[in-house]
Amino acid sequence: MFKLKSLALVAILALAACQSAAPPQVGPDGQAAPVAYRITPRESAAIPGRVLGQINMLRANIGAAPLVQSPQLDAASVAHARDMSAQNRAWHFGSDGSSPLDRIRNAGYFGTLIGENISETYENDIVTLNAWMQTRETRDIIMDNSATQLGLGWYQEPSGKIWWVLITGR
Repeated sequence: MFKLKSLALVAILALAACQSAAPPQVGPDGQAAPVAYRITPRESAAIPGRVLGQINMLRANIGAAPLVQSPQLDAASVAHARDMSAQNRAWHFGSDGSSPLDRIRNAGYFGTLIGENISETYENDIVTLNAWMQTRETRDIIMDNSATQLGLGWYQEPSGKIWWVLITGR
């Protein structure tokens, strides 16, 4: 009896392995629907260094000095990412009316603000950085030769939506 049950189990597993994967979900435009990128704790630890490395490589290509991570700019970025999520809109003003300059001052950064890039997406950090590099205004904030410091923050909602904020200063 045991052999018969084992044989049946093996047959079921073999048939299950032969099934094709479910087809990708299609969006209203007929294209494959995007799959939300999930930020795991391991990814969370890797993102700042990965983004900083990519940015410094891009800056080196034009002879710009590398940026260094600023804990104060990081804190301002994280706070604004959470606030944009709470407001459910990507924009440069906080729910309290604060500007990027107000936020960096509140986080203890007293240098010069170069600029702030924001994004609302389901995509990862490198895809988001690439999108910023495709638009002149956001690219200029990243590539500004006078920038010396960088802050990066994000907040991922349970739905998978990610709110990204990048701030540069000197």
